[in-house]
Amino acid sequence: MPLLPAQQPQLIRSSQKDEFYQNCLRNQANEAVQSLAGKIQEVAGVEEGGGAAVGSGVLWVNNLVCTLEQGYQTLGEEYVSIIQVDPSKRRVPSRTRRVVLILLHTFVPYLLDKALICLENELQAEGLESRAGWSEATRSWNPVSYLRAQMRRAVRLLTEEQKKALLPAVLVLQQGVTLLHRFHVAFFYINGAFYHLAKRAAGISYLRVQGEAGESLMIRTSYKVLGVVSLLQLALTLTLQLNNFRQRRRAREEWKLHRNLPSR
Repeated sequence: MPLLPAQQPQLIRSSQKDEFYQNCLRNQANEAVQSLAGKIQEVAGVEEGGGAAVGSGVLWVNNLVCTLEQGYQTLGEEYVSIIQVDPSKRRVPSRTRRVVLILLHTFVPYLLDKALICLENELQAEGLESRAGWSEATRSWNPVSYLRAQMRRAVRLLTEEQKKALLPAVLVLQQGVTLLHRFHVAFFYINGAFYHLAKRAAGISYLRVQGEAGESLMIRTSYKVLGVVSLLQLALTLTLQLNNFRQRRRAREEWKLHRNLPSR
């Protein structure tokens, strides 16, 4: 049986099915930890709930067993009869490529989000609050507190002018990440190759074993229309945000000019 490229419906249903089982596994892990250990957050001194951390660890082991060690299909992939392939479309992804996929899909987004939030908080924090946060973070170690400590050290090396210039850049970068994800989803609706940025970066696509061949053209057309509408909505959102940014900058310049005028 010839294998055909997986289309948008199969990829979306597969992702939704995987997310459903991951949420069930996470909830069960959280309930087990809370029933056995009680208040993990107070005992361990971590900022995020211990149940959530253990749940994420269980999910991480599950990903390793299913996609890294054995190269099996996930439950969602098996549900819609699709398989992962490398850019050659002839072989399953290598172990190295699957490791890159897991890192890009789990750790990189988490670390990037935490790093931007920590940097924004440190740039906005006052000196007294920053020192208090430093003493609190050094009482116990966890990845988030370590990241915050490194951000605090880096921010201390900046001047006030550099801090004021860096804060808008961080906010723009946060918005840019969100807009990039929205653009990628819209492009997926049109192109239909990669549903996640991590799979595009790792070069992992899908082939389907079976599917509705008679409805392929109609399905692709409907998703392309949805993709065009999503791009138009994204362009409108970006235009409004740029206009709002220009208005705020103009108001800031007018306020500075008015403040510098000599008083009579």
